[in-house]
Amino acid sequence: MAKEPRVWQRMLSGRRLNLLDPSPLDVELDDIAHGLARVARWNGQTIGGHIFSVAQHSLLVEAIADHLDPDMPCATRLAVLLHDAPEYVIGDIISPFKAVIGDAYKTIEAGLLGAIHLHFGLPAAPSAALKRFIKQADRQAAYLEATHLAGFGREEAIKFFGRPESLPRGVHALLEPWPVAVAEERFRERVLSATP
Repeated sequence: MAKEPRVWQRMLSGRRLNLLDPSPLDVELDDIAHGLARVARWNGQTIGGHIFSVAQHSLLVEAIADHLDPDMPCATRLAVLLHDAPEYVIGDIISPFKAVIGDAYKTIEAGLLGAIHLHFGLPAAPSAALKRFIKQADRQAAYLEATHLAGFGREEAIKFFGRPESLPRGVHALLEPWPVAVAEERFRERVLSATP
């Protein structure tokens, strides 16, 4: 008799988050901050003494979004900060591998993001305009990370992520990889400050 596969992840909070049917009740900020601070962007293929974490990437994207729209409402800021939050459960899968996996990954990711959004009082599915806004800031962050941390040349990065905009120095300062504990705490603080 075949054994049923386990489709849930136990979190340090004690919650069990079901990947196929995630509940907002099983989402905790501490679990998200803890996980994202330990997940490496670019599969860890970055320079520096520390990984460049998804938590730090999320703060970089928020800083770019703030530059693009300094008057963005708290709900938008929160959605920007949480745009990669499902990765606290499923990790940061690089874009080339996502293309190979296809729709199964996108379905799981969308379900997790919906549960996370509902936990924080956001609509389960962001609007098309909000998705475009987050994607714009995310691509700018990817360009910066690629050229400053991941060994991409400028022209190669432009080909994959688009031509960069001029950004303030404060944004560039976020490219220095932080220790895990710093990334975890700063991410947690920013999410709390944006939560209504």
